[in-house]
Amino acid sequence: MTRLGDPWLVAPRTQAVCALLTEAGHAAYLVGGCVRNALLGAPVADIDLATDALPQAVLALAEAAGVKAVPTGIEHGTVTLVLEGQPFEVTTFRRDVETFGRHAVVAFSRDIAEDAARRDFTMNALYAKPDGALVDPLGGLPDLRAGRVRFVGAAEARIAEDYLRILRFFRFHAWYGHPEDGLDPEGLAACAAARDGLAQLSRERVGAEMARLLAAPDPAPALTAMAATGILGVVLPGADPAASPLVAAEAGARCRAALAAPPGGARRESEIGPTPACDAGDARALAAASRRSTGGRRTGANPHYTTQGWLRAAGWILQDDSVARIVPCRTEPSPPSA
Repeated sequence: MTRLGDPWLVAPRTQAVCALLTEAGHAAYLVGGCVRNALLGAPVADIDLATDALPQAVLALAEAAGVKAVPTGIEHGTVTLVLEGQPFEVTTFRRDVETFGRHAVVAFSRDIAEDAARRDFTMNALYAKPDGALVDPLGGLPDLRAGRVRFVGAAEARIAEDYLRILRFFRFHAWYGHPEDGLDPEGLAACAAARDGLAQLSRERVGAEMARLLAAPDPAPALTAMAATGILGVVLPGADPAASPLVAAEAGARCRAALAAPPGGARRESEIGPTPACDAGDARALAAASRRSTGGRRTGANPHYTTQGWLRAAGWILQDDSVARIVPCRTEPSPPSA
């Protein structure tokens, strides 16, 4: 049996939150990004729990124990417990009742299988008991180890529940997909078929998801697939030609990267030699550079970010047509927690 023993899991704060639930007769499972990242040996930032306790019961238990509780998303079953300054999101098991492509109406459940079935990808439907024992209702562990981003159940159904999952599919592949394997064929086909649904999403949600994708160490394969399926053109109208330096696979481009350490922090500088278009290797060199945030500024009047806006938000500052210099302000990116 796979069992986690990471410091964040055995920490007294984490165990205290679990005990608050289990000692009252409720289930307590660590779930989602914290479990996934722990299995990958990646940093864990946010700790989420799933339980069969209803939100009001969680609030009552916290009050009785003198634990700070914030009803951050109580209508969706989420209560945030804060112990010694650390937040823990505790969410009641849920099942979807109605979906609209942007959000869902949920009903609370006492069944972990129903909770797992409503999640987006199998690698996100991984749970751990307080003692670290892994619970894998949907076979997410083999997918995670294989670097395979696979939708839970029918890909078409999961996407129709929330069209943002199209972008999440590419973002998760950029972060967790096997570098030498392609995207899951069923998932890719479903994303391509449903791409027009992206127009229903707010630009804030699209922007946040694209920023996370571009922050990956190597987003080039995901961007290539987005362009090939027409999805990039939906989220960035008219962007495919402008994005070609990132996604085209032309031979002959020259790339070199050098490290420098200026006062105040590390810097990585990459240079792309003169060429009509960069190949995938060039895109990887760009993506490997550290990122610089610009505070999420939008460019132009387009309701979505422009291509240069995306690059600017990711810290890719192109200063010259013949030689592109990237002068970022932070070092290696960390995998997202969600």
